[in-house]
Amino acid sequence: MESDKYNLSGLFDPERSYLVPFYQRKYVWNQEDQWERLWSDIQEKANERLTPETKPTPHFMGAVVLEPQTRNKLIGVERVHIIDGQQRMTTLQFVMTAARIALLQESVPDALRFLEGCMENTRVKTMKDPAVERFKVWPTASDRGAFKKAMEARSLDDLRKAFPAAMTQSGLLRVHGTHPAPLAAIWYFATEMASWMKKAEVGKEKAAEALVEALLNDFVLIGILLSEDDDAQVIFETLNGHGVELTATDLIRNYVFLRADREEADTEALHKNLWEQYDVDWWKDQERRGRLNRPRLEWFVKSTIEAEMRDEVDQGRIYAEYQRFAMRPGVPSVVSATAQLTLLNEHAGNYRALLGGDERSPIGRFGKRFREWDASTAHSLALAIAQSGASGAEQDQMFAMLASYIVRRAICGLTNKSYNKVFIQVLKNLGTTPLRPDSLRSGLATFNGEATRWPRDPEFARAFLTASIYPGRLENQARLRDVLTVLENGLRSSRSEDPNFTGAGNLDIDHMLPRSHQQYWPLQDGNSASVAEMAAAATPPLPGMTVDARVAEIIGREQVIPTFGNLTLLHYGTNRAASNHGFEAKKALFLAHTNLHLNAEFARLTKWNTAAIQERGRKLLEVATKVWVTP
Repeated sequence: MESDKYNLSGLFDPERSYLVPFYQRKYVWNQEDQWERLWSDIQEKANERLTPETKPTPHFMGAVVLEPQTRNKLIGVERVHIIDGQQRMTTLQFVMTAARIALLQESVPDALRFLEGCMENTRVKTMKDPAVERFKVWPTASDRGAFKKAMEARSLDDLRKAFPAAMTQSGLLRVHGTHPAPLAAIWYFATEMASWMKKAEVGKEKAAEALVEALLNDFVLIGILLSEDDDAQVIFETLNGHGVELTATDLIRNYVFLRADREEADTEALHKNLWEQYDVDWWKDQERRGRLNRPRLEWFVKSTIEAEMRDEVDQGRIYAEYQRFAMRPGVPSVVSATAQLTLLNEHAGNYRALLGGDERSPIGRFGKRFREWDASTAHSLALAIAQSGASGAEQDQMFAMLASYIVRRAICGLTNKSYNKVFIQVLKNLGTTPLRPDSLRSGLATFNGEATRWPRDPEFARAFLTASIYPGRLENQARLRDVLTVLENGLRSSRSEDPNFTGAGNLDIDHMLPRSHQQYWPLQDGNSASVAEMAAAATPPLPGMTVDARVAEIIGREQVIPTFGNLTLLHYGTNRAASNHGFEAKKALFLAHTNLHLNAEFARLTKWNTAAIQERGRKLLEVATKVWVTP
């Protein structure tokens, strides 16, 4: 590593192209935070040049870290990668282009001959790619279109023609709105320079000369040149890893494309075909999981690494975890940058299908089905299933097992707090065993603790028939509505007019025997329950205590009201009309306004009591045990 002091003439005058690597972030400097301060510094140095008794002093602009690239042939401009300092170097090129526009606009072009050698490389005959190599600085891919158009401008009119949407009808840059940074920067500096030269007491010619001299000679950077023995990756992380500007995925992009450079891969093609998709806002959107709020891209990378390594990943150390993934011993398929990006790209398609609920794929169908269940803890296992090489039918079977595990535990009142560890442990336990229905079933079925077990049929049946579901274990209406929708489809056959019911989103959850049943639902003797009897039923009897028959009947009724046997789906208008009315009134409304199989049982009955609720519960259980498969 070597360092030296450079003014802008020494930095930019040689025939050299400074390239911003693909892993670098976009240009982000702006007028308020950086350009205005830089223009103030430029004015100060130019004014010193116009004051005879003042000796110009250097203005230090910081350091840039540069990595010269090996040049194997005579053809082509000398190439240097900007490891750190791309914002400064790019801005200085904007400043020089702005100076050219201002000098030409004010008809003082003589000073241009000193400036132009620092703006463009001129030996076109020795260039491999003149369209790129003629620029002193060449930005990262997402900035190139606007950069090229703005840097070629020789007047404000050229900028107006190149960026018509950014201009007002009178030809000024729109005050409001977001403009491409190269346009905004060059327009700002050019107008400020022209105004300053016009106001100069010494005349525009001397002001122009002072401006160019100040730019080329008075602004100094420390250039740190890396040698072949220096690790650009480590240096980049040291310089940028202690701030908040770079995200974990910025560092991962850096890591991959530095490797691609070393491998002499076509980095531009890799970026366009395999990385560019991650630059859209969808991947940058923040997602909260527990206490952590991270960009969606970081959650995706975590899930992908876990799916591939079959090991738990620390979200707080996602960059270090990615390095661990990419440098696994004995896994040559992920050694190259191209292989890493290809693998990420394959998982990215599955991840989008998972989150978007794309029903064309097994993972998308699972994602849509469990959108309301917050199944993010299963994302790593879901990606592993999608990438397992299993057939579509086998993947559907495996996702059905995940569904059974989640739903059975919810109905049995078991916690979901350990799911992230459970699903990763399944992958760990399988080791190198291929993911197939049999291996996944075995992996899930080995758990037997309270926090991890997959409930067997006896436990599931007890909960399904007797547990308080709503209110109770499925207080989340969206999830309960989802369960009832699955039961509805389980009751339908292939001969049904519409075998796949999906329209439960606007339906109410209804208790056929209402929770407030005193007025319209008399007890077996024909009389309604009294306030005293309801109060007595609300206090569970002690063992051995004798309970009045009517109170016992109320207790039995209260116990079955929140169970599956008494729950159904109903249009909200019908539900409001039915309210707490008696069975005959509700039955008439159901017959008139519902065609759900869940409600078919009501049409065949003349009364709705505890025994009827229990019988319907048993029939729904038969469907439930087929849909949510047994371990």
